[in-house]
Amino acid sequence: MIRIGNASGFYGDRFAAVREMLTGGPLDVLTGDYLAELTMLILGRDRMKDPARGYARTFLRQLEETLGEAVDRGVKIVTNAGGLNPAGLADRVRELADRLGLDVAVAHVEGDDLLPRAAELGLGRPLTANAYLGAFGIAECLRAGADIVVTGRVTDASLVVGPAAARFGWARDDFDELAGAVAAGHVIECGAQATGGNYAFFTEHDVAAPGFPIAEVHADGSSVITKHEGTGGAVTVGTVTAQLLYEIGGARYLGPDVTARFDALTLADDGPDRVRISGARGEPPPPRLKVCLNRLGGYRNAVTFVLTGLDIEAKAALVRDQMERALKDRPPARIRWTLARTDRPDAATEQEASALLHCEVKDADAAVVGRAFSGAAVELALASYPGFHVTAPPSDASPYGVYEAAFVDASEVPHVAVLPDGTRVDIPPAPVTREPSDEPEPPLPEPPPSGQPTRRVPLGALFGARSGDKGGDANLGVWARSDDAWRWLAHTLTVAKLRSLLPETADLPVRRHVLPNLRALNFVIEGLLGEGVAAQARFDPQAKALGEWLRARHVDVPVGLLA
Repeated sequence: MIRIGNASGFYGDRFAAVREMLTGGPLDVLTGDYLAELTMLILGRDRMKDPARGYARTFLRQLEETLGEAVDRGVKIVTNAGGLNPAGLADRVRELADRLGLDVAVAHVEGDDLLPRAAELGLGRPLTANAYLGAFGIAECLRAGADIVVTGRVTDASLVVGPAAARFGWARDDFDELAGAVAAGHVIECGAQATGGNYAFFTEHDVAAPGFPIAEVHADGSSVITKHEGTGGAVTVGTVTAQLLYEIGGARYLGPDVTARFDALTLADDGPDRVRISGARGEPPPPRLKVCLNRLGGYRNAVTFVLTGLDIEAKAALVRDQMERALKDRPPARIRWTLARTDRPDAATEQEASALLHCEVKDADAAVVGRAFSGAAVELALASYPGFHVTAPPSDASPYGVYEAAFVDASEVPHVAVLPDGTRVDIPPAPVTREPSDEPEPPLPEPPPSGQPTRRVPLGALFGARSGDKGGDANLGVWARSDDAWRWLAHTLTVAKLRSLLPETADLPVRRHVLPNLRALNFVIEGLLGEGVAAQARFDPQAKALGEWLRARHVDVPVGLLA
């Protein structure tokens, strides 16, 4: 067994988690995931200001407090905090170790940054262009004796797969073992989301201060998800199911080293705060690597008008007409109005009597959505609807980013392990690949008996959900906690039913994937998030609460299930 913990699920996660994980109990490896699509844009803008930057600086500050602890305990550290400059961060780590008087072997993995070759590869002129590398560069560094491995853009699960492959000597075609480690890595990559954070049934557990997760990975690829004894939160079949469904597509989870079959996974209770994942099946990976592209999309601005009391719709129509008149000589390329009816009749407080009218504008010209837009809003202060005020003064225009996924043949992407002694080792692409293909939907369970008495309740009374973003698409996983509830869910929550419950999805392509072993459905809603989180195209730009909206919708459920 190799015991791999995680202390960061995103750039900005709990600062103290690195120390908590190192001192809370035994570990072999501590990982940290700092990268997301939006983070790459942030680091890209950092690099524009200073070419020596482009990495997650928080990691260095965390390491300054904890590097001695890691050395004393023999815990290796693997992180993607290198971002756009893994070599630069590796150098800073060496400098830190020297300053602290610690003997630490530092290695890094590079090759993912395709920006210098973007035009040659047909990727246009983005701000960042990074391919998702796999785990075998990390494994090479660890086999060479590295204590700390810094990477750029690798798949999140690779931070776990690499140490496991190094420990157990897995070959490139040990697909089942690799797939099992991918599942474990996918569960712990987002930190406390595996231990009760953001969990649909959070009222059933004490999740005020959840600990961070650990994957005990075995030589056959099976694993046990757990956490340090005495830490908060909970590890249950439910919390692990929720995280397995997070930001996936169908049953096949594609990666640079293996295609993991999530429909083959089996979860089982293994004791308090322990869940075993077994049954993993793997297939050859696809021949192309995914590339994360970020570009600057233009400039945006926004203002939120507060509408209080009577005639809400008329007040909204008036201010909209006034703003559009003021901007008619040079209207923004995009203007979006959203009225949130948060008001209620005969309200006891002014806030409860108020609705919010949000206006967002975007344009390639900063002046159009800067002074012109803000000035138009401010000039209405004494000349619009009764009770006119805004939640905050309009600001100047700010740049926004656009995310796009591209695919490049793996043979076009260098993957280099730079060992502690400076030796550079080329990691070849997967020797065997397979084009991804869709399989027929697995057979559904027997439908529940017809004619049962029903009661109208929120869907979340019975079912959990977790949602998230993949570029401009939203992912929404829904799971049942009993076989009878699964039978009802599988036959009831169709694409048509989802569209009726979530009207925002009505005109969008929606794909449903069935995962019987997890008693779960996963929906991919294409285009719901526009051009991705950085473009801020929606009230909830990363679809984090989409699942909770679905759980709050009322449906007719057999009374027997509620019992």
